[in-house]
Amino acid sequence: MKNKSYLAGKHILAVDDEPDVLESIQDVLEDSVIDCAGDYRSASEKLKNNRYDLVILDIMGVDGLKLLEESVARNFPTVMLTAHAIDPDTLLACVRKGAISYLPKETLPELDQLLTALFKAHEQGEPPWKLLFDKLGDFFDERFGPGWKDKEKAFWSEFDRTYQIGKGIQERIKHDDRISSKGI
Repeated sequence: MKNKSYLAGKHILAVDDEPDVLESIQDVLEDSVIDCAGDYRSASEKLKNNRYDLVILDIMGVDGLKLLEESVARNFPTVMLTAHAIDPDTLLACVRKGAISYLPKETLPELDQLLTALFKAHEQGEPPWKLLFDKLGDFFDERFGPGWKDKEKAFWSEFDRTYQIGKGIQERIKHDDRISSKGI
């Protein structure tokens, strides 16, 4: 008997300009309630008019970094899922803009397990980025090449030391009513 997913019943927005990727996300996260959007405009409307437990954004083809800003402003935990924009600069931009994770599309078959672990970490106030790099650090090292963190050495040194993503966390906190209502 299959264990029920931690994401069962969670309301998730998946945004990608490739219909087969959206279909794969729906298949892998079959126990979740998935809204799909294939372009920036429809995704932005869904973000404005709905509440989501999690948002999954492609970067290329849907203006994912702009959607990330909108999603974080609504205090939705947001995961970037990309194939073509998988590079150190885009990873860094996603971190700084408040994404809770950045996954290569090669991880689609294990998306449920990865998102479950990331979502649990996020809900428990643990740094999901540490979990991501524990699981996929070798992938990034292989994909980006040796010394890929050298360009932003100060940032990555602090990141590796603390896994507290200052600006990204601050951006999310700024939009979290549970915290901002307390005058913090």
